Amino acid sequence: MTPAALSPRARAAALKRLESQQFDVLVIGAGVVGSGCALDAATRGLKVGLVEARDFASGTSSRSSKLIHGGLRYLEMLDFRLVAEALKERGLLMQRLAPHLVRPVPFLYPLTGRGWERWYAGSGVALYDALAKTSGYGDGTPVHRHLTRHGARKAFPSLRKDALVGAIKYYDAQVDDARHTMFLARTAATYGAAVASRTRVIGLIKESERVVGAEVIDLETGHRFEIRASQVINATGIWTDETQAMARERGQFQVRASKGIHLVVPRDRVRGETGLILRTEKSVLFVIPWKRHWIIGTTDTDWALSKDHPAASSSDIDYLLEHVNAVLEVPLTRDDVEGVYAGLRPLLAGEDAATSKLSREHAVAHSVPGLVVIAGGKYTTYRVMAADAVDEAVRGLEISEGKTVGPCVTEQIPLVGADGYQALWNQRRTLAAQSGLAINRIEHLLERYGSLVLEVLDLVAAEPDLADPLPGAEDYLKAEAVYAVTHEGARHLDDVLTRRTRISIETFDRGVAAAPCVADLARGYLGWDSAQHGRELEHYLKRVEAERESQRQPDDHTADAARKGAPDVVPVSHVAESIEGVVD
Repeated sequence: MTPAALSPRARAAALKRLESQQFDVLVIGAGVVGSGCALDAATRGLKVGLVEARDFASGTSSRSSKLIHGGLRYLEMLDFRLVAEALKERGLLMQRLAPHLVRPVPFLYPLTGRGWERWYAGSGVALYDALAKTSGYGDGTPVHRHLTRHGARKAFPSLRKDALVGAIKYYDAQVDDARHTMFLARTAATYGAAVASRTRVIGLIKESERVVGAEVIDLETGHRFEIRASQVINATGIWTDETQAMARERGQFQVRASKGIHLVVPRDRVRGETGLILRTEKSVLFVIPWKRHWIIGTTDTDWALSKDHPAASSSDIDYLLEHVNAVLEVPLTRDDVEGVYAGLRPLLAGEDAATSKLSREHAVAHSVPGLVVIAGGKYTTYRVMAADAVDEAVRGLEISEGKTVGPCVTEQIPLVGADGYQALWNQRRTLAAQSGLAINRIEHLLERYGSLVLEVLDLVAAEPDLADPLPGAEDYLKAEAVYAVTHEGARHLDDVLTRRTRISIETFDRGVAAAPCVADLARGYLGWDSAQHGRELEHYLKRVEAERESQRQPDDHTADAARKGAPDVVPVSHVAESIEGVVD
């Protein structure tokens, strides 16, 4: 099957379908769960629409710790089922569904006591490995090893000698979350889903108390229209309650937002070949190898302010630096921080005041006929969440229309770019010789595009100047910026610099040097006039400055106020309208 391109032309065609056709399922929200729902439903043979108010993965799904993991700490909570489920999904992603995007990463768990701690922690990690093996998909992940202090510091020389007496080395996996989510949406489009970003739902359509579709606005043009669907799935994550309110019905559960922030520092600031997992008084702290960088996170605090752009405050940054510096020989400073990002976890609200103790389980409800709600969960188990939500929608179709629909098949459906990836990896030297690119560049591209790397290399072959790196962001080629808008659904400068690439958090200038070049490359493909080209650049620079200012503020409220200084960019000002409620 030929992979669909999320091109400007494809978006226009999808919008035309969304306005003119009747759908079996309309999914609202193109984060990882919503995109997973669209893929699940499309591969069951249903007619599917997927709409997203901003960019694919622009909320929680681009702001995670970039880990695909079972959750060691949930073993301590005796939640064996959740861990086993997540470990199965981890193995599936690495071995079958997305081997080009998900790969193993080693971690050290430092031991600070003697005797009982090694036994206690070792037993937990051994159970973790055993659950992975029994899932049937654990063969691709090495098992844990016990290390002496000398062995641990050999693997991670930057660890202070007095910070540990030994360690346990174990494995999990990591992913570029934003790219993986976009690949899900692109795979759904490949199987026939009508997919459109920058398409905001402003109301749910009800007939005789049944939800039968949604009113939407195309934020690129201001055009309003209706999408008719037999079942609507609300997969809007932290916006679940707001979307549910459009149905004028109280939901069966509420979602509570927990803020987590992460720091990105250059790889040379910390000497280590593995990641670290450290206990804190509130949760756990990860130090994660990320290409030529480290990701350090995360915090876990209640958040009740702006959901569009959660802000990291100065105190958040200090918290992470203080805890990671407690184990490093050479402390990190603010000057070492390249990037900072903040995200909100959608937790099912409970009685516990500490967000770190709220459930990471998910819930599905069908409280209003025609409207399915999916909330909670964790990134790793998105596929299970999507299957449960679509199962509920299918039950609604069976009741209302007598449709017979098959079961979920996504366990057998690789994402686009997975087929042929391993063969091309084996041929990477040949690809380097044919393209004139260095082999490490080819490896970088293969780990971002899989077998779709051939489409990127075709751009380079047609226009050799696209083989040049982007200014100030040498890890990325100009061809990647072009491909982001021609094949990956990027509509704006921010989409390219923040989610198709990670330039906004991987460079000290947060992508300011690269922005003009990327805007120049994108404008012809996206049809920007000079005014829009200027707006794109102005918005991005304001966004960077607003984020920097928020990170200088002492607390959440002042940080939130500073971050609001840079609103979202849209092509025409009159389309930025508020959600208006239900259309009856």
